[in-house]
Amino acid sequence: MLLGSYSKPAQHSLILEPPLRADNFPSTPGKVKMERNNYFGRVTNRWNSSTSSKFLFWAIVCVGLMAIFVFRFTAPVGRNVTHTRHSVIRTATRGGATAPWENQVWQSCLVKREQGFVVLVTGAAGFVGSHVSLFLKKRGDGVLGIDNFNHYYEPLLKRSRQALLAKHGIFVVEGDINDRGLLMKLFKFVPFTHVMHLAAQAGVRYAMENPASYVRSNIAGLVSLFETCKSANPQPAIIWASSSSVYGLNSKVPFSEIDRTDQPASLYAATKKAGEEIAHSYNHIYGLSMTCLRFFTVYGPWGRPDMAYFSFTKDILQGKPINIYQGANQVDISRDFTYIDDIVKGCVAAIDTAGKSIGSEGKKKGPAQYRVYNLGNTSPVSVPSLVDILERLLKVKAKRNIVQMPHNGDVPFTHANVTLARTELGYNPTTNLQTGLKKFVKWYRSYYNDLANIGH
Repeated sequence: MLLGSYSKPAQHSLILEPPLRADNFPSTPGKVKMERNNYFGRVTNRWNSSTSSKFLFWAIVCVGLMAIFVFRFTAPVGRNVTHTRHSVIRTATRGGATAPWENQVWQSCLVKREQGFVVLVTGAAGFVGSHVSLFLKKRGDGVLGIDNFNHYYEPLLKRSRQALLAKHGIFVVEGDINDRGLLMKLFKFVPFTHVMHLAAQAGVRYAMENPASYVRSNIAGLVSLFETCKSANPQPAIIWASSSSVYGLNSKVPFSEIDRTDQPASLYAATKKAGEEIAHSYNHIYGLSMTCLRFFTVYGPWGRPDMAYFSFTKDILQGKPINIYQGANQVDISRDFTYIDDIVKGCVAAIDTAGKSIGSEGKKKGPAQYRVYNLGNTSPVSVPSLVDILERLLKVKAKRNIVQMPHNGDVPFTHANVTLARTELGYNPTTNLQTGLKKFVKWYRSYYNDLANIGH
C-alpha cells in the first residue's frame, strides 16, 4: 500500500497585494482635498434633486454585492482570490473551493498537547524533514512545512511525501527560504517557538556540477532564514542540520565534536562548515538559540534516490551493474549508516532541550545557547557489506564493478562519537544496518509497485 499516493497538488504561491504607485497621488495634498470637496458637493446636489438617482444608486450596489457573492463562493479550484486585507495561496480543499492560506496555516500549526511547540520545518518534503514533521505532529505539536520542491532528485517522491504529510494535517508552503518576503509573512502570522531547518542542497558529488546551488541554498538561504528569525518577536530556537562531512580529511576516529573541521574535502562540506560559523555569529550577536546537528549517512524508507543504498537497490533489481568504490591501497569505503528513526529521535530531543533565544527584534539581551552534536550510529559498515545485505534482502545477486574512488570530494570513512549527544540529549541509536535495510526494502517494493500500478 502506498503510504502517500501521489496526487499532484495545485501550485502554491503567495499573491502579494499590488504596490501603491506614487504617481497615483498628487504632490499637493490640499489640492486633492479641494477637488474632492467640490466633487462630493456636486454629487450631493444631484442626489437631493433626483429620486431616480437614488434608485439607480441602490440598484448598482445590489448588483455589485450579488456579483461579489457569486465570485466568492463559486470560484473554481486553483484560481487566485485576493481578499481586501490578506493574500491567499492557491490550493484545492476538500470542499472544492479555494481556501485562504491563513486557514491552512492555522490548522497545521494547532497545538494539541500541553506545553506543545509550534515548529517551522524547512525542507519538509525532504527525507528527514518529512519524518521529523510527522513525529512532531503525531505527538501534538503544531507543524508548518516549507519546501521549494527542486529537481535535484525526482520531484514525484517529494510530492508523495507532501501527500503523506497532508493526510496527517501538515501543510507545506511551496516556497524558497531565500524569499525573505515569504518568510517574514509566515513569521508575522505564526509565533513559531522553534525552527527545524533541514532545507539544503545535499550531495557531495553534485557540487562539482552545480556549485552555485550549494552557495545559494546552504549559505544564502541559511542567512535569509537567520535574518528572519533574528527580527521575529518572539525569536524561535533554531535547530538545523549540519553534516558529518565537516570532518573532511580528519583522520582521527571516531569523529568527535571537538575535532578539527577546517579541512573540508568538498564544496558541500565547506558550505556546511560555513553554516556552523554563521550560526555561531548569529548566536553571539543576536542571541539566537542554536543547535547544529551533524548527521551521519542517514538511510531508510522515503529516502533520497541519490544515496548509495537507494541507487544500489534500484540497479540490482533492474539487473544493472553497480560501482563499488575503494580507497587508497584497495581499502573498502565505510560509512556510519544511521537509520532515519534514530535521527528523528535525535532531532526531537534537540528541540525538546533547546534553550530559548534571548534576543528581541534583532537585539541581544544576554548569552544564548549554542550546541553542536553528532548524530550517528557509531558502527561503521563497509560498502561491500552493505551490498551483501541488499543481495540477501532482494534475493538478487549484484553485478559488482570494483573501481578506485574518484577525486570528487568523498571521504574514505565516517565514524561518529555520540557521547555528547547521549549525555545531553539522551540520544541512543538502536537500529543496525540489517534491520534498517529490511524496512527500507519493504517500503521500496511497496512504493514503486504502487507507482507502477497507477501508471507512473
